[in-house]
Amino acid sequence: MSKLKFLLLFILPIIVLQGCATAVITGAATGVSVAHDRRSAGAVIDDQGIEFKASYTLFNNKEIYDQSHINVTSYNGIVLITGETLTEQLKQKITAEVKAINKVRRIHNELIIAAPSALPSRTSDTWITSKIKTKLALEKGIDPFYIKVVTEHGIVYLMGVVSHAEADKAVTIVTQSAGVQRVIKIFEYND
Repeated sequence: MSKLKFLLLFILPIIVLQGCATAVITGAATGVSVAHDRRSAGAVIDDQGIEFKASYTLFNNKEIYDQSHINVTSYNGIVLITGETLTEQLKQKITAEVKAINKVRRIHNELIIAAPSALPSRTSDTWITSKIKTKLALEKGIDPFYIKVVTEHGIVYLMGVVSHAEADKAVTIVTQSAGVQRVIKIFEYND
């Protein structure tokens, strides 16, 4: 397993720096991810489909798109909605739109009622997520393929199918990371 972690850490900078190669490497990384995931291949594909359909649906709803910044993440049919929207009515409408998508098992709508965030805030969240993913990849006893990390406004959401011990270890790592305001677990447990 340590060789796989090393390979991913070696390839990550190349992915970031290479333009055209990104598609090829991403396809290979997806194949490795599916082969090494606790979800079935069908569940991984379903999650990608849910994310695509949600993004497409919300993008094509002018009222929602013009007044919101939304991220949709699906893991094993459990959907996390993060970002900002201007009203509680829009938040409920977004939930209804996503709930209508086939294969959605449960929704965690963590949208904040506020104006869409600025780029510096989103960049900070991306940086926090990258640091946490790296720490998880380097930690013994945690497989980074089993945990999905999403950061919004300094709040870190952890998704995945894990044991209670893996969850506890991941939360400890996250809470010790700079910039983290709070940790919210959206795990499914396999023990």
